[in-house]
Amino acid sequence: MTDATELVKLSAAEMAAKIRNKEVSSRELTEAHLAVIEKAEPSIDAFLKVSAETALAEADAFDAKNAKGETEGLPELAGVPIAIKDMIVTKGIETTAASKILEGWVPPYDATVIEKIKAAGMPILGKTNLDEFAQGSSTEHSAFKTTKNPWNTEHVPGGSGGGSASAVGAFEAPIALGTDTGGSIRQPGAFTGTVGVKPTYGGVSRFGAIAMASSLDQIGPVSRTVLDAALLHEVIGGHDRRDSTSIPREVPPVVAAAREGQKMDLKGVKVGLIKELGGEGFQPDVEARFNESVKLLEDMGAEVVEISCPHFPAALGAYYIIMPSEVSSNLARYDGMRYGLRVMPPAGVPQTAANMMAYTREAGFGDEVKRRIILGTYALSAGYYDAWYGSAQKVRTLIIEDFAKAFEQVDVLVSPTAPTTAFKFGEKTADPITMYLGDVATIPANMGGVPAMSIPAGLSADGLPVGFQFFAPQMQDEKMYKPAAALEAALEGKWGGPVWNSLKTPWLDEA
Repeated sequence: MTDATELVKLSAAEMAAKIRNKEVSSRELTEAHLAVIEKAEPSIDAFLKVSAETALAEADAFDAKNAKGETEGLPELAGVPIAIKDMIVTKGIETTAASKILEGWVPPYDATVIEKIKAAGMPILGKTNLDEFAQGSSTEHSAFKTTKNPWNTEHVPGGSGGGSASAVGAFEAPIALGTDTGGSIRQPGAFTGTVGVKPTYGGVSRFGAIAMASSLDQIGPVSRTVLDAALLHEVIGGHDRRDSTSIPREVPPVVAAAREGQKMDLKGVKVGLIKELGGEGFQPDVEARFNESVKLLEDMGAEVVEISCPHFPAALGAYYIIMPSEVSSNLARYDGMRYGLRVMPPAGVPQTAANMMAYTREAGFGDEVKRRIILGTYALSAGYYDAWYGSAQKVRTLIIEDFAKAFEQVDVLVSPTAPTTAFKFGEKTADPITMYLGDVATIPANMGGVPAMSIPAGLSADGLPVGFQFFAPQMQDEKMYKPAAALEAALEGKWGGPVWNSLKTPWLDEA
């Protein structure tokens, strides 16, 4: 391996320290990652677009400021490169949501989180692949390519944010941004051995995140370590007046909590095992790694008790009414009139606006998106609104109450992130319901608006990563960072290093 390939295996925090100590420049870090991207992409396909020239220009601009001492006061991650899920708009860089209906669209503005990334001097390596409009659990529903899992390229990387997770897992990027509507950061994290965080709803601005389901969507960090996730969370979090759902509070002290957790002292921390998220339907290897991790939490002084959240089993059904209903509403704007794809009716068909919209949407949307639009339109239709959408919202209230009651008894809740490890391509595409069932453990956090995090908890017998999930109370995100960092440190002691030490990376040897 070259010095450059060793460089990309550092954590983002370690890269940032080297930048501060003038041991490495932002350009050198960016070039090293671009070299890995060039070698890895034929195998991984994590990126829809690599913005090499822009990234290098941004790195040079940061280095010039750094040389003059003009970077004081910037976030700790200043100068560290980052990848962005293509659900987040980037001025001057094509943003498609992995859909043909937005192919070629270059936004004239930046999302709030991108403004913050740029202000921190963090070069943007490119835009990562996803399920079209973030609708899927495997990244098999992208209109452009299929992202592979770096642990086994015959297996999916999860979804919808499989591109960001695979890019970070394959060392193509040290950190990335994703969006999480029902687990789209955390489930790919579990499948690829990365850390995925869904902050409190409203804790990170959604301005500039292409809307899928507005009451559920949340931008969050993708990383290889808990501390890296906390450092990125600190950069992107905070109030934004352009987002009406943004909470007018400071970012919780997530970095301090992560660093405190690295001391591996959890005395006084009370952990609740969610009774309903386990057992039937959960892979034996997943439960084994979960139970081993719980034992490590106890060994570090945490008090562990079982907690019942009786309405969590209903979360999946309620989510798959609420989410498609909001999808139906949000995606109505893609009509061929203002921007994006336009397909005119063929000769012999009346050239009306209605027909143009119909042909545009037929050509521009994939099967999974169409399925959810139809389901949501049905749920919102006259005669069914109260029976379906109204009932689902009542279930959502019960889930919020379950969280409130649980957090009166414990500091954090824990569960496996997903019932299984990464499945093979094509294994579930013919049966959407089976695919949807994979979200059973992640959806409650989005329904309740609470923060949640997945960290790697080891490997299954077939060598695939397993995820361990933490939930914390709203706007108390730091409460999950401390035990997560402690568990990460304990697991590294058990494994003899990070889980990704076991990952075979032929593309690094070539880079």
